[in-house]
Amino acid sequence: MSTLADQSPQAESFNGATSTVTPDTEARERQRSIAFKVSHVLISVFFLWLTIVHIIGILFFAKGFLLTRLVLDNKSECTALPSGQQSREANGCWHPKSFNRAVVIIIDALRYDFTVPSTASPSIKHPQRHYLDNLPTLYDTAVANPEHAFLLPFIADPPTSTLQRLKGLTTGTLPVFIDIGSNFAGTAIDEDNIVSQLKDAGKTIVHLGDDTWQSLFPGYFDPNMTRPYDSFNVWDLHTVDNGVIEHIMPLLEQSPARWDVVFGHFLGVDHAGHRYGPEHPAMAEKLRQMDGVIQQIMQRLDDDTLLVIMGDHGMDAKGDHGGESDDEVEAALWMYSKKPRFGRVSPDSLTPPLNAKERPIGQIDLVSTLSLLLGLPVPFNNLGRPIAEAFAGPGKTKWQNLAEVAHLVQAQIARYQRHYSQSRDLGLSDDVYQSQAAHMMRSVDAIGTGRWQDSYHAFVDWHEEVISTYRKLWANFNLGDMLYGVCISAAALAFLLFFARFSKGDKALVATGLLRSAGLGSTAGLALGPVLGIILPKYFTAIAGLVFGVTCGGILGASVWSYQNNVARRFRFPSIWGWMTFVFVVTQAAGFASNSYTIHEDTILLFFLTTFGLVALISSLRQAYQKDRILGVYQSVMFVLLARLSSFSRLCREEQMPGCRSTFYASTTSSTSAPWQLLVPFAVALILPEITKAFYRGTASYAGSAGFWIGFCFRIGLLLVAVYWTLDAADNGEWWRHRISSSTLQTAKITVARCVLAIALPVGVSTFIWAKPCIDISITDPKSSARGTQAPSRPQLTVFGYANAFGSRFYLMIPMLVLTVALLLPPMGQFSIAICAWQILCLLEILDSNALAMTWASPSSVGPIVLALLGSYHFFKTGHQATLASIQWSSAFVPLRTIRYPWSPLLVILNTFGAQIMCAAAVPLTVLWKRPLGKAGLRGVWHDVVNACLTHALYYATIQLATTMWAGHLRRHLMLYRVFMPRYLMASGVLLIVDVVLVVAALGGARVVGLSVGEVFGY
Repeated sequence: MSTLADQSPQAESFNGATSTVTPDTEARERQRSIAFKVSHVLISVFFLWLTIVHIIGILFFAKGFLLTRLVLDNKSECTALPSGQQSREANGCWHPKSFNRAVVIIIDALRYDFTVPSTASPSIKHPQRHYLDNLPTLYDTAVANPEHAFLLPFIADPPTSTLQRLKGLTTGTLPVFIDIGSNFAGTAIDEDNIVSQLKDAGKTIVHLGDDTWQSLFPGYFDPNMTRPYDSFNVWDLHTVDNGVIEHIMPLLEQSPARWDVVFGHFLGVDHAGHRYGPEHPAMAEKLRQMDGVIQQIMQRLDDDTLLVIMGDHGMDAKGDHGGESDDEVEAALWMYSKKPRFGRVSPDSLTPPLNAKERPIGQIDLVSTLSLLLGLPVPFNNLGRPIAEAFAGPGKTKWQNLAEVAHLVQAQIARYQRHYSQSRDLGLSDDVYQSQAAHMMRSVDAIGTGRWQDSYHAFVDWHEEVISTYRKLWANFNLGDMLYGVCISAAALAFLLFFARFSKGDKALVATGLLRSAGLGSTAGLALGPVLGIILPKYFTAIAGLVFGVTCGGILGASVWSYQNNVARRFRFPSIWGWMTFVFVVTQAAGFASNSYTIHEDTILLFFLTTFGLVALISSLRQAYQKDRILGVYQSVMFVLLARLSSFSRLCREEQMPGCRSTFYASTTSSTSAPWQLLVPFAVALILPEITKAFYRGTASYAGSAGFWIGFCFRIGLLLVAVYWTLDAADNGEWWRHRISSSTLQTAKITVARCVLAIALPVGVSTFIWAKPCIDISITDPKSSARGTQAPSRPQLTVFGYANAFGSRFYLMIPMLVLTVALLLPPMGQFSIAICAWQILCLLEILDSNALAMTWASPSSVGPIVLALLGSYHFFKTGHQATLASIQWSSAFVPLRTIRYPWSPLLVILNTFGAQIMCAAAVPLTVLWKRPLGKAGLRGVWHDVVNACLTHALYYATIQLATTMWAGHLRRHLMLYRVFMPRYLMASGVLLIVDVVLVVAALGGARVVGLSVGEVFGY
């Protein structure tokens, strides 16, 4: 801490410009350097061990909480009916087929209201929206020719990601939440499905479009006619669609046709939603294109070909999907036949529903419907029922046909249920079995007496009962695994709390004994683990027992060593600052028990940060020295004002409506920035380097590499970021449509983005690693005084920046992170990340002015905890929420044209958790900023840096444990999948990311800075 009592807090003067370095001094400095490096390795290994423990705890809980559905290997056969009898049907397998061929078109993200005219629905309040009245063919055809076509709401089962929806659409099964994790790594579908049934029946299958189908069904499609296209480039609206159009029309014109079923998957509507939102002219253009394509396909169909148009899911107001909101699950289904083959079960159903709440059908119903229409057996694991309109027949309702197909599917589902219960205990009560049996008997009895209509309605009742049962069944949890996960996470948290806040002595020396004891304990657990699997086979498999034993043994061994070696410091009653951080963390952890608290977490974090700023303001007013008072008050006020200013960047989640207004994009229904927001990146490029420069000059540290990196490279990088987002806006808005092509703009954008990354990473990392301390040296020659007396014979050496040699050197890392994260964020996200960087500097000055920096004698938790709160707060201000739909997938394509592993996932992670990553990397600054070079050398500094990192990790471990426990406790809550589970997943992911950042950036950066400063001033 620098005070007015210091002669010069920015510089240090020495008499004598030269000094003698003896061999003993060199040897001693070399030994200290080696000891420091060894200490870094030991602490890094210790942190990695904690990370592994966190991973194991998370995986144990996830294993019991995110259950997978048991997949049966059985397959339906054409010759064997589900009732066990032999099929004697000549024109088909189980039921006479209605069509010889089918064209199945998936328009990705085709929401139901996209297909309904605004004039027909009084519920549509804004008929001028671009997603309305641009796809009229589906509705108009169903109205004009109800015996040829029908249009219905097609309800998806969440999660509403394309890969999971394709699984449901082809197998007829219900998904489980954990399936969302495989959205970018689809594996082949092994269970019985309609594509495999087509293949077994000798049909020629063609696929066009989204290449996800290739990973799900490898080897099923005709290689000569199939044309897959990359599906993840959300910036590209036309390549996939144009490719499908180019190849599907010649297929339909073949005579005779060499195909039996064509699957065409268009992506333009989905990509328009992701890139622009549904209320953008690009959406209207894509819908009009799809309407024209549908009309062309209809003209080329023959009488024996079925045309199916459907959406795999919908999209929310911003054009995203993945969750379970109404807009995300409400897709559309349209079937068309040139010959009159369709009907209705009620005269009131001739007109398509005006909204998705009327007469909806489930997406799992498609499989049984298509299978029976094409004369195929229904896949073994199917749970959907036949769509009534497809079998009711033209004219008067054919109740007998409806009852017969319903009876077939009823027998198939009952067979599946019987086999499933033999493989895994369903845990159903007798009342459930009796209720299902009653509905089944009513359906069977009605068939026996020829009461076809009664039989069909009894089947519908039975099916609703069964589906309800299975939805609850796959929401069951393995409480044992969940409890083991909670126990491991709680034990890790308790140990981390003890080691971070109550241990004494040198952390590196203590870590040596802890690691040794943890290793011995893990070895003992290695022997004990398999015993658990033998003694308690119901609760532990051999592998699970082994992992649990090793983990708990390691924690127990480290804890026993700590107790035996008396490394605990005496408990001291915390100060007001300690109580404040304790209340912040505990209040937040407890608040996750409430869905309202979780939904409005950003507001709570703003309150915490504002409270800290006000308390710091009051504390600053009580400082003894005027300079500390002025600086503390100013920075406290700025900290609060900046927190309030950043609150104007807001992306509302559905549950916050209507009391929340999004400002992150141009509107609540847009995924693009408003024109005025393009000024933000340029303002950031002009202001943020100057602000950083001012803080450096406050300690005379704007010297050496700081001027080059902050004054030139950082500014140029930010200007290039602004150029990138201007080009992006020009591409989105087609500003130069007739002058510059979209492909040229795309090439320019990628080039600019890669230039930014080149500045941030190769240049930035090299500068950080090889730069000398940010100091300047002035040598004053001896001069005679006015009285004629001779001045000292030795020259005076002044080191400018000496008082902040550690902090100014370490902060060179932060602009590197700001550049990388800002590039991946839209303009309002850059606004937030720039304010976050500014607030970090304000926080460092507040800590210094109020003597709150973490030291060996006073291990204050304020800096690391407030940094954690700051990172969590700016997570929300950078356009994110604890929901799947808020993930900004487009960030994966900022510097890339296509998906590339592992870079694309890393880019999304940096975009999503950039604020937490930056704040975690800045944790050592709470120790190093204006840290004097004390007599203890690097040893004391390193101890305090490690303590700060442990305290920062403690916050995230607490949040992870709290969200885990509350998600487990509230596993039957109505908002589990919408609120509690996503927050638990986010907390788990953030904890692991922060663990890695603390090892790589914080501790690694502290090592680089320690060696850099030590090389100049000694170790």
